[in-house]
Amino acid sequence: MDFKALFMGLAFAFMWSSAFTSARMIVADAPPLYSLSFRFLISGLIGVTIARMLGETWNLTRGQWRATIIFGICQNAAYLGLNFIAMQWIEASAAAIIASTLPLMVAAAGFLFMGDKLKPVAVAGLVAGFGGVILIMGARFGGGLDPFGVALCVLAAMALTIATLALRGASSGGNVMMVVGLQMLVGAVALIGPALAFETFEVHWTPRLILAFLYTTLVPGLAATWVWFMLVQRIGAVRGATFHFLNPFFGVAIAAALLGEGLGLTDVIGVAIIMAGILAVQLSKAPSRPI
Repeated sequence: MDFKALFMGLAFAFMWSSAFTSARMIVADAPPLYSLSFRFLISGLIGVTIARMLGETWNLTRGQWRATIIFGICQNAAYLGLNFIAMQWIEASAAAIIASTLPLMVAAAGFLFMGDKLKPVAVAGLVAGFGGVILIMGARFGGGLDPFGVALCVLAAMALTIATLALRGASSGGNVMMVVGLQMLVGAVALIGPALAFETFEVHWTPRLILAFLYTTLVPGLAATWVWFMLVQRIGAVRGATFHFLNPFFGVAIAAALLGEGLGLTDVIGVAIIMAGILAVQLSKAPSRPI
């Protein structure tokens, strides 16, 4: 892995993890689904405009179109929509910890439904990773963590697992920025209906809301997605996903620094266990280098 790929991976992990804190700020002053739909509309239009300026076209492959639609619905509408709703009741760090189990859920889904074989180190990583989540959540439930919010985050992580399995078709064939922009627009369309049906458009305009919305739209929304697609093209989905092991650390640290969310000894131990489990699972998938 070269230095550029390392930098891209670290940047992606930080941007992806920071989205939970900025989302928590947004839902404190604005309805979650309306906010998310508008964010995707703006991000999508910017992404498509940049793609056209770069000379990219609408002529995606059939696999790209299929994956773009699945990715837009599963990641943007389902995963982020459920997380935005959940963070009306739970802390950003809790949502980040649950979402960080993505590599574990992908590995488990591959084993259960696709016949993938797991090496002993991967099995140990799965057990450790989910054990770390149980350790943290068990302690937080004792402190009043909302079960409904947790359930929404778990469903969101399942949707993200499906989106991840569809990623390969969207990251090959060129037109990367066009794919990024279009899957944002898919998310915007998918969310506006539920927003109109279930939410009241009531916004408390504050400087924090405006800054958080702009940051979420441009950085985790547009930049992080583009970096992820480029990283997968550069080093492959398996090695790229290794950087997810940093998400629990970044997610909890950013929430503690910007929102003042509590960080206890159990959280620190649990996050370390989750990180070790994710790293073990991802490294077990890496192809062996010839001697």
